Amino acid sequence: MSVVIDAFESFVGVNVWTMIFAWCNLLVLYLFLKKILFKPMKNMIDSRQKEVDDMYENAESAEKQANEMKVSYEEKLNKANEESEEILRTALRRAQLKEEEILRDAQNEAARIYDRAQEQIDLEKKRALSEVKDEVSGMAIEIAGAVIGREVSEKEHSQFIDSFIDSVGE
Repeated sequence: MSVVIDAFESFVGVNVWTMIFAWCNLLVLYLFLKKILFKPMKNMIDSRQKEVDDMYENAESAEKQANEMKVSYEEKLNKANEESEEILRTALRRAQLKEEEILRDAQNEAARIYDRAQEQIDLEKKRALSEVKDEVSGMAIEIAGAVIGREVSEKEHSQFIDSFIDSVGE
């Protein structure tokens, strides 16, 4: 049994020179990997981080610019809405003024037509009275001649007709 224990101790045992050699191997391996692998990986990670940071910065500036443009467009839209409302108000005022002018013209034209019609009615009335007067005077002359039995002068006849018409007109 002692052989087995010696073999086990030699297998599990710690040798200082082996340990120093293993530490040296580990240090060389670390330095080698640091030079070959770690520095390029760090550089690659740093460049990627810089790209990501630049992308975030660009996105933030684009968002800020978009917000500024949005505000600008909203102001322009509000201004355009105000201008369109002003144009509509102006057009409405012009339409109202035009309507009033058309109504005034129509009322003036109606008044002129009414005055002309009134004048025509007066003329027709005078003409009708004149015709009636002529007819009545002719009949009156004939009746007067028949009643009186004599010829009536034109002057007497006129006076007689005028007095008759005046009494009928009243």
